[in-house]
Amino acid sequence: MHTEENSRFAKTHEWAHTEGDIATVGISNHAQEEISDIVFVDLPKVGQQVTAGQNCCVIESVKSASEIYAPVSGEIVEVNEALNADPALVNREPHGNGWLFKIKMTAPAEYENLLDLSAYKATIQK
Repeated sequence: MHTEENSRFAKTHEWAHTEGDIATVGISNHAQEEISDIVFVDLPKVGQQVTAGQNCCVIESVKSASEIYAPVSGEIVEVNEALNADPALVNREPHGNGWLFKIKMTAPAEYENLLDLSAYKATIQK
């Protein structure tokens, strides 16, 4: 089961959790708190190729729009369609049902370069 503790994090506040060569991606609890009331999620297209660090999604809140970056490279194989009807799911369950998309990784070693939870928390406490 995916939890915050067994995820890896990008410095840009995305998390990834892998099962085989598939990485499920979302935003951290810290990020959803900063973004606040999410009203729309512009999800990437299934089949889209992404590179680690590439902007591939936009989350809009009542106060701003935030770019979301792919934490690993690969192909988008699934998006969370539930967010179309209920984008605030990201606020309520950022590490659960509020995930954004899944990537079939082409460079699984990139996942190992992401931060573990304690290292990520150290970056947001500065």
